[in-house]
Amino acid sequence: MTRRFDAVIIGTGQAGPPLAARLSGAGMKIAIVERARFGGTCVNTGCIPTKTLIASAYAAHLARRADEFGVRVGGPVTVDMKQVKARKDRISANSSHGVEQWVRGLENATVYRGHARFESAHTVRVDNELLEADRIFINVGGRALIPSMPGLDQIDYLTNSSMMDVDFLPEHLIVVGGSYVGLEFGQMYRRFGSRVTIVEKGPRLISREDEDVSQAVREILESEGIDVQLNANCLSARRDAGNVVVGLDCAAGAREVAGSHLLLAVGRVPNTDDLGLERAGIETDARGYINVDATLRTNVPHIWALGDCNGRGAFTHTSYNDYEIVAGNLLGNEARKVSDRISAYAMFIDPPLARAGMTQAEAMRSGRKLLVGTRPMSRVGRAVEKGESQGFMKVIVDAESGTILGASILGVTGDEVIHSLLDVMYAKAPYSTISRAMHIHPTVSELVPTLLQDLHPVS
Repeated sequence: MTRRFDAVIIGTGQAGPPLAARLSGAGMKIAIVERARFGGTCVNTGCIPTKTLIASAYAAHLARRADEFGVRVGGPVTVDMKQVKARKDRISANSSHGVEQWVRGLENATVYRGHARFESAHTVRVDNELLEADRIFINVGGRALIPSMPGLDQIDYLTNSSMMDVDFLPEHLIVVGGSYVGLEFGQMYRRFGSRVTIVEKGPRLISREDEDVSQAVREILESEGIDVQLNANCLSARRDAGNVVVGLDCAAGAREVAGSHLLLAVGRVPNTDDLGLERAGIETDARGYINVDATLRTNVPHIWALGDCNGRGAFTHTSYNDYEIVAGNLLGNEARKVSDRISAYAMFIDPPLARAGMTQAEAMRSGRKLLVGTRPMSRVGRAVEKGESQGFMKVIVDAESGTILGASILGVTGDEVIHSLLDVMYAKAPYSTISRAMHIHPTVSELVPTLLQDLHPVS
């Protein structure tokens, strides 16, 4: 049986549901296909549950520091991991249920539960149903990359998804991967009470960032008792007397670390390998990401790819912005392009790292004349008052035009403060727009004008 629609949307991550609502509101008859849990990675195994866990870990960390604030809590601080998980499950489930209710309540919309596979450029099969449409939108997300690592097939391991089922405290958690996912989980479980070792194959953590940022993050983690092992360029795994043993290099007398549990956090892969893309003639790159143009169309003009599966961003906010671009072009005559987007993201360790635009290294490679301003968080009154003065702010400016090229804020509320800089970057306004502004005291944001008033040339 073939059912005809104006549009088929595959996946209900951050782009699919709002796009469904816009298309439905425009009077289109749409089909929405979801094979697992509504809301995608963010709602079920990413942003919402992990940040809920981070909030519990922060509460435990702050409780242990209560004496610093003159507060007596009485007795050692303990963490009930079953209750922590139950809170996370409740918040995540409410979000997922909310997305499901939303899409099921849309007019002119039919929801299908099952795995979608292309049978042609205009048809998608879901179990026994064949759906046909003039427009098809792919929003299937991604999953954890499982690396080629000798011995891995002989042991149990965790990923960001299976970590959501953990309701106990690992005695010693080994995290392979020194970037965003790995560092967030590493600090989180250290604060819950686990021993934690972070293993990174490169010479420093979060290698996409500037070296000063990487070093500062390492110092923050190590100050909390996390063991950081770098240059682990020949990884292997084995089981030994109930422990997981991770080999770090292949030299004689090679380094090893033994722990109770292993978390793999070495990257993501798109969920595109079992969609039948070849039957629709949809092209992908060598890693499986769907090739798209600046408007997020694939090489098949009536098919779009949004969110993590298109390789144009791996964040909830980039996925949602993909929806805005597609909807604006289709329904709003807005001529929007993904190439107009400024890179921006955050790592939610404590304190958080927020980033916008270029790193200093990228800006220097561009050949521009630069001005750079830095300020330690120890000189930010709000940070000192809260007892959270680790980290620093840094802004990179084009010396000739005065435009802000990029910023890094590693510090308390940096994930909020960064937006004042990001908005000026989108406006293409000079840095003086902020440097001459009056910000409210006492806040972290009030130091941004001061930061920009102390720029220095770099070469």
